[in-house]
Amino acid sequence: MKTVAALLLVLCYLAGSHAWNCREGPRLSSITQIDAGLGKVVAVNRFNQAFVLIGTRWYRLSSVSLKHISVGPAGMWGASNTNRVYKSVAGNMLQSSGIYYYYFHVNKCSLYCPTCSSSLIFWSSLGRAMRYYSCSPNNGCWALKHQIVPSNCGNSGWLYVAGQSMTMIEVGTDGSVFGVNRSGQVFQRIGISIRLPQGSAWRSVPMCMSIRHVSYDLGRLWAVTTSGLLMQCTH
Repeated sequence: MKTVAALLLVLCYLAGSHAWNCREGPRLSSITQIDAGLGKVVAVNRFNQAFVLIGTRWYRLSSVSLKHISVGPAGMWGASNTNRVYKSVAGNMLQSSGIYYYYFHVNKCSLYCPTCSSSLIFWSSLGRAMRYYSCSPNNGCWALKHQIVPSNCGNSGWLYVAGQSMTMIEVGTDGSVFGVNRSGQVFQRIGISIRLPQGSAWRSVPMCMSIRHVSYDLGRLWAVTTSGLLMQCTH
């Protein structure tokens, strides 16, 4: 399997398609999920171990088992196998009370958004059942095919975005939107503006391997393949 994966990586280097240049990222065995924000990169492997990338090396974050981790302007958050939420405080992952999650900001029944007041954090239900949820300070929050108001998590009317059946979607800190469809293909949402917050079309980001998860920050697209390899792409 490793030999086949290595051959595919060579083909990726040779292909270099549509202005995206991809190469293998810093190796993390059996990586399943990645998130990047404000220059930080975090990831989880199939053993539910969380890591942070420092330079070109991965370092274990804590002994807490996490199935999903996220980092950005609101800090570093994670969801455990028992669907409990944790927040990184002074280098330690501390449990946040009040809500149980399937993925961060999402549980099996409802969608929630954190509202801060001084040092307190409250959770507000957004009233929709969603599988995956991602936000940015610029283009708001996307839940696969929907968007809400970025400033206060208010529901301004859910906008259906047709064209692809996504398994996950990620919004970069700068508002760039990327998604992965059921076939493991990567797409970028283009044409997003104040007048057209849902954008105008999905643009394919060709990959030479099937992808399961992506994240975007500071001009870099991080992509986790279904075989557990990490790709780092620049535009």
